[in-house]
Amino acid sequence: MTTATAVPAAPASTRGSGFRPDVEGLRAIAVGTVLWFHAGLGGLSGGFAGVDIFFVISGFLITGQLVREVERTGRIALPRFYARRAKRLFPAAATVLVTTAVLTLLFLPKVAWREFGGDIAAAAAYVVNWRLAARSVDYLAEDSTASPVQHFWSLAVEEQYYIIWPVLLLALAGLIRARRWPVRTVMAAGLSAIVIPSLAWSIYLTQADPARAYFVTTTRLWELGIGALVAVGATLWTRLAPPLGAAIAWGGLVLIGGGLFLQDTGTAWPGAAALVPVLGTAAVILGGYSAGDRGPVRVLGLAPLVWVGALSYSLYLWHWPLVVAATSAWNGLSAWQGTAVVLASIIPAWLTHKLIENPLRFHPRVADHTRNALLLGLICSLIGVASGYAVLRAGAGSGFASVDIATSRAEGTLGAGILGSGAEPASVEIDMSPAAMTPDPLRATQDVPSLYADGCQTEQTTAEVFSCTDGDPTNPKVLALVGDSKAAQWYPALQTWARANGWTIKTYLKSSCPWNPALIYGGQDPSKKYTICQEWGQRVERALTGTQIPTIIVTSGIRGTAFAPDGTEQESVMVDGYVDYWQRAGAAGVPVVVLMDTPQPGRIVYECVLDHPDDFMTRCKGDWNDGSGGAALRAAVTQVPTARLIDLNPWICPERQCWPVIGEVLVWRQGSHITATYTSSLAPVLGRQLDAALAELGVAR
Repeated sequence: MTTATAVPAAPASTRGSGFRPDVEGLRAIAVGTVLWFHAGLGGLSGGFAGVDIFFVISGFLITGQLVREVERTGRIALPRFYARRAKRLFPAAATVLVTTAVLTLLFLPKVAWREFGGDIAAAAAYVVNWRLAARSVDYLAEDSTASPVQHFWSLAVEEQYYIIWPVLLLALAGLIRARRWPVRTVMAAGLSAIVIPSLAWSIYLTQADPARAYFVTTTRLWELGIGALVAVGATLWTRLAPPLGAAIAWGGLVLIGGGLFLQDTGTAWPGAAALVPVLGTAAVILGGYSAGDRGPVRVLGLAPLVWVGALSYSLYLWHWPLVVAATSAWNGLSAWQGTAVVLASIIPAWLTHKLIENPLRFHPRVADHTRNALLLGLICSLIGVASGYAVLRAGAGSGFASVDIATSRAEGTLGAGILGSGAEPASVEIDMSPAAMTPDPLRATQDVPSLYADGCQTEQTTAEVFSCTDGDPTNPKVLALVGDSKAAQWYPALQTWARANGWTIKTYLKSSCPWNPALIYGGQDPSKKYTICQEWGQRVERALTGTQIPTIIVTSGIRGTAFAPDGTEQESVMVDGYVDYWQRAGAAGVPVVVLMDTPQPGRIVYECVLDHPDDFMTRCKGDWNDGSGGAALRAAVTQVPTARLIDLNPWICPERQCWPVIGEVLVWRQGSHITATYTSSLAPVLGRQLDAALAELGVAR
């Protein structure tokens, strides 16, 4: 966000006034598009670019202040600079963070409290963007609720930029005084040293790692730098002929509008695409220096837009926590509900602006005393950190007792052990009120196969084939575990079988990518075609039928449909794809063992268990199903003589009831994935059925 000064009435022209009503109007557009986008309204598919508009405006306003200070005094008073930002930004931010902590405890799932408590503390310290970047590449985080302080990432980027840029300017000011170099020329050179590498890095990282690129500071510095360059060049822009200035400014506004309507969440961002809103905003500000009433100021300077622009910082702070809390409380938001929530955020935003932000900012003991302003900022940050810590501590315990895993396993009562390892699960009475369980539901998402920690799953952004080996790499008996996370979830049980029988496991796994040549959508977004998955699958197929032929292939998959030539999603296309690869493997002498997809429980089970500690066995029970990918897997197996299906779902949902806890083991983690602990308890059953399948396929054990 930007650090604007108090807002007077908008003049008809920008000439002769330090206040730019067109810039204030741009801020209104920026916050308005973000609110529109987060409300879930259609039309402005590129509404997320409002943040990029803010970056340019912030770079322009703050650098303008710094340039004028260097020209006036020959130096920069860093304490006074940071004091201005502290008294302007931190009180409102602390107010929102405290409120967000309360909303988290009231409305958001307990399983997320520890994570969100850390987010709130990181937001108060203005480093939350790096925390979000680290989490954005966690491909196991599919059930994650959006962080209520996720929007603070942009504020963190700005504050980090304003640690670097004034210090660099201070060094440049020393050179300017010593060498008598022109102030603005030297500053432009300094900015270029930030803008050019940052833009190049942004373009690269957006292609290589788009999830992380969105949040990290290094991919965004150039956007603030572009705004800063506009401020540095002010003396040049004022000399432009008014018609030319007006043309540039109007052209910039058209560019912004085009991006808001034509770009969407499928656009790689920020990267080169962010040049559209960034250069558009820069053009509006640049042209506005000379355009006068011919420029967009006649629209952007309208009183309603100026009013919203003045409120934009508080609006930005308040709207997102309310959206997240309402989404959780109402189990999703319709477009009209989302609109109601973002409109309602105007009330706390206005109250914060009038009762907290401005009174503290302009109080004589703060406004006239740098030390007091810095102290105020520190206190506000500490309040935010304390609020986050309080939420984190509140989410530290679930109330369930732990399980003596070794003893329960030895007694045959751990997880699926109570169901036996016969041809059918034993009929047993399920404990309807277990007081202990493992894993603790607060840590269910961490109960995953060890291969994730070993980096054995290929990320969604690359087609490179990574393979991990468990066992003797020279062993002629090789089980290739191939596919997406639904294949990966069986690793603990397969590892037990392989080690007991002298086999080596080699993994070929990719996030959200079943081993199938058909085109599917990527991740959780049906609009994104996952072409990299196809390329990865082709490379794996060439390896498994050529240079790295295993003894058997074990696979599974979560997808049940794929794109047909007409663009529709059809199960038959997915089935044909499986048949194609499995037949190729069979022709190369490699049979395929298919593990049935696990059922969809219909809810986030570990959240449900935490929310209903007294009756979770009935409240969190799911209905029997074959999972989203089961029908395609089953149909494909019938068409490939060298393939066999293993269905362990009767041991996951005994007697067609998908219980949340069986044998004191929490069955489900993310989505329809089962916990590594429950998978391990299925090792005897899987081993017996795998032995039978290999015998049918003529493979010596």
